[in-house]
Amino acid sequence: MLKLTKKADYGLMAMKHLAEHAHEGACSAKDVAEAYSIPPEALAKILQRLVKAGLLVSQHGTNGGYTLARAPHTISAFEVIRAIDGPLFITSCISVRGECDQSDRCTIREPLRRVNQSIEDVLRNITIAEMRDENEKTLVRIHD
Repeated sequence: MLKLTKKADYGLMAMKHLAEHAHEGACSAKDVAEAYSIPPEALAKILQRLVKAGLLVSQHGTNGGYTLARAPHTISAFEVIRAIDGPLFITSCISVRGECDQSDRCTIREPLRRVNQSIEDVLRNITIAEMRDENEKTLVRIHD
């Protein structure tokens, strides 16, 4: 079964949190970790990967922390997952070097490539802003 890693889950949660709290300025890794009960050491590494990928900006000092590098509607779930986990492949034969013992008689390589592409397309079309807004819609429904 295709499943995101815990690191990718945590990265998406952190990005959503930063989008929701953008009006407050930078958020510390500690605050994000406490908000979601994420191990602080793991989150620190994840946030650094997101900085390296250009999705977050790290600010040092008293009011330091992390902010989104771009508007949340321009950052896709796919970008976040790729920054943390690397390329997304549902099977090894989809990768660039993907050859196996069955390559010459395989009948599912192309269908699996299409499945992989469909998953990638869906993730590219989900933005951090949509993840944030979905949370707001849920809150509105709860309070109605």
